[in-house]
Amino acid sequence: MSSAVSRIPAANCHIALEYFQELMTFETDCWDVHHALSNGRKDFVLLDVRSEDAFRQGHIQEAESLPHQWITETTISGYPATTLFIVYCAGPHCNATEKAAIRLAKLGRPVKKLIGGVTGWIDEGFSLVKEQSTSSS
Repeated sequence: MSSAVSRIPAANCHIALEYFQELMTFETDCWDVHHALSNGRKDFVLLDVRSEDAFRQGHIQEAESLPHQWITETTISGYPATTLFIVYCAGPHCNATEKAAIRLAKLGRPVKKLIGGVTGWIDEGFSLVKEQSTSSS
């Protein structure tokens, strides 16, 4: 008797290999980004593509705020054309990452998404950086 898991057979190993290798060209995970940041091996730009307010409330260390709707040739013109952008948003329930990746790809820029976004980062036990408020109380 088969289960719902095995009822549909797994893909041929050659097809699976091709699929998973290709998938790695589109995304990276929180551990790999954290390791690169912690070991001085940051060879990418980490973009938080949520709102500026969400960024101020907590973001990944060394991330830059660039809400997805603001990604244009002008806003990224300061980066060399070969710059790899890693984009993230709130998490799997948010599609700002995909919107940002589409914009960057249309501009001819290398891009990967950070799997899990802020939710994934926190789930892995990593902390967020919070911006200091500049308003006086």
